[in-house]
Amino acid sequence: MSAITATIEKPATKAARVRLRLLAAFLPVTAALYVGAEALDPKGTDQVVTNTATGLRLLPIAAAHSSQLYLSGSLSVLALGGLAVSYAAIATLVTGRGWVIATIGALLGGLGAFAGAMLNVLGGISLAVAASAHTTQAAAARFLVTGFDSWPAQAAGYAYFASEYAAPVVMGFALWRSRAVPRWLAVLFTAGLEVAESMGAIGPEVVLFMLPFAVAMVLLAARIWQAAGHQVPMTNPEQASHAGQLAGSSKGI
Repeated sequence: MSAITATIEKPATKAARVRLRLLAAFLPVTAALYVGAEALDPKGTDQVVTNTATGLRLLPIAAAHSSQLYLSGSLSVLALGGLAVSYAAIATLVTGRGWVIATIGALLGGLGAFAGAMLNVLGGISLAVAASAHTTQAAAARFLVTGFDSWPAQAAGYAYFASEYAAPVVMGFALWRSRAVPRWLAVLFTAGLEVAESMGAIGPEVVLFMLPFAVAMVLLAARIWQAAGHQVPMTNPEQASHAGQLAGSSKGI
């Protein structure tokens, strides 16, 4: 019986372990992308262009740092995609008390990250495109204002600002309540991510302010990695029943 059960359980256990560790790997990678994007973002360019005057003020800066804006904008989109996956990965730590709260936190985090990625395309990347286009600054400024005033941008903005600060608190509370990790780590994650999300384009010194977030992500990744090694084997009930019948038959023989 033990040999049959091991044969059935081992692939499922291995699959769950590999998937969890893949999810765990997203956390440090996301932290590195997020910190790199903020550090590379040219000073003063992280603004919502709601009027032509703002656009005209940003365009000369963008024209002087267009390649940097392309890179930081691309890293931001990748970081926010990774953050959405990271929320789902962190939620796997909470399997007992607080699992519903952790699930809500993962949903909020995914929604906020998706909306933030849309805004970053409109922000950094579109700003670089407008600054590099062979057109007048007035026309480029109107292009930026039109993009930010569009209904998809408005919807993304509301979703982003409503969820980006709520999601870390909800997930942090779930971690705190479940005791799946030390409570100081739950606090470090919440506070670190709140600070990271509130940082503006201030230059490379932003790395110092985002360091607590990066440390929390690495420590949480280690916890998920360790948890993957203690997964309970997931056996298909029908296969288990069939295995039991085979075992009974073998005993009769």
